[in-house]
Amino acid sequence: MQELKQLLIHSTVFKSYMYFSALLTLKMLFMTILTIRERFKKRVFSNPEDGTYRNIIIKYDDKDIERIRRAHRNDVENIPLFIFMGFLYCLTQPSENEADFLFILFTIARFAHTFVYAIYIIPQPARCIAFFTGYSVTIYMLIKVLIFALG
Repeated sequence: MQELKQLLIHSTVFKSYMYFSALLTLKMLFMTILTIRERFKKRVFSNPEDGTYRNIIIKYDDKDIERIRRAHRNDVENIPLFIFMGFLYCLTQPSENEADFLFILFTIARFAHTFVYAIYIIPQPARCIAFFTGYSVTIYMLIKVLIFALG
């Protein structure tokens, strides 16, 4: 265990992984704030107890709020998988350039996905390209981990 700790602490790949994982976690936290902001802006809430706030509307299907929530759910479905596979990928001792490229590509793809889906809506295939770019990075790391584990 101590050997693994030393390997990771001194690894520039692992430091890069930590950095981009933290950025992606921050992005997911931002999505919560984005949802809250939209709810307060439109004064649309989904719980009757929120009625203590002045003149609110109880509504479960506001199109703008639901769009942000779907983008957030997409993050919740994809970012934790990337973080898990990224950790295992770091254990394969990949090249710094390859790892940095993958971590940066996934991060850009997730930010782009949110931008074109929830902030400034751009028609397809923009969201599809952003999604599958990040998805492909996770699949690539998964394959590299499987090959390493079998080797």
